[in-house]
Amino acid sequence: MHHRGDLLPHANLPVHREELLLDITKTLTNHGFETSNIYDRSCFDLVARRELILILMKVLVNVDGFSLEQAQEIKMVANTLLASPLVVGVKSKNEYLEEDVVYERHGIPVIAMETFRNLIVDNLYPEVFAGRGGYYVQIDGQIIKELREEQDLSLKELADLAHVSRETIYKYETGRARAHPETAMVLERILNMKITVSVNLFQVPLTAKDAKIGESEHKELEELGYGVIKTNRTPFDALAKPDQIRSKDAQPIIANLDKQRNQKLLTKMAVNLRDISSITDTEAAFILASRRKLNSIEGVPVVHNWEMEELKNSRDFMKLLKERRDN
Repeated sequence: MHHRGDLLPHANLPVHREELLLDITKTLTNHGFETSNIYDRSCFDLVARRELILILMKVLVNVDGFSLEQAQEIKMVANTLLASPLVVGVKSKNEYLEEDVVYERHGIPVIAMETFRNLIVDNLYPEVFAGRGGYYVQIDGQIIKELREEQDLSLKELADLAHVSRETIYKYETGRARAHPETAMVLERILNMKITVSVNLFQVPLTAKDAKIGESEHKELEELGYGVIKTNRTPFDALAKPDQIRSKDAQPIIANLDKQRNQKLLTKMAVNLRDISSITDTEAAFILASRRKLNSIEGVPVVHNWEMEELKNSRDFMKLLKERRDN
């Protein structure tokens, strides 16, 4: 485990959010990630993919500006898209975020710019996370137990050597407690083995309990085998999540709905839909009520409510989207 030294100087860090976004986008693209446009007033600022890693990223100078509402929505979107939400920032209150430390806001991991660069450029995952009462590391309890038994040490003997209680060593071995970095370093010296575990920053969050799925205004999609998640802080109006039983071959759909928008705004939204769809491996669609014959907007298929009533299942819906996208 690497020991964290003093804070690194921050004089060279970008101080404006726009500069942070450009710096992050450049770092991602230079290291094999495909990146989206940057989206204003969204729970995520950009999307990035490299092979199986899909990141929904929020970028802030002060991470305290990340709200509970944003966190709840980004969790719902990330769960549906099998993506990892991540906040990158510079400081909290008046304190700079430390390098190689994972913080947390409303259940979303938060890291400093230096940590982000280490992760993307050098594939170095942090091991230390900040929690109530200080800094902690997750340790591999099975390794501790195996090494202790190999060295013929009892729980109490190892505890005495590490200056902790017997109960603490037992909790470490059974995965019931996390350790302070200093204690982990002592144990590593005693056991002569690395025992800390890197923080997995690319986990997919569980579905938020308050996800608004299956609302009555989206009954056409529901009847085709989709659960609909309404979004308020994304570049699209809703996510349609295929039912795993009824729609085995269907992809998630990002959709914009009929809200009496003018053609200029619809065109702008179509560009965003197409951009996000290409990176997240989702289908994009407009679902409109208008009777005006319109098959696509900027390459994004348009399906009318009255047409959906004639479809039998998600397979018919996906076939119609493909036909209109290809044409």
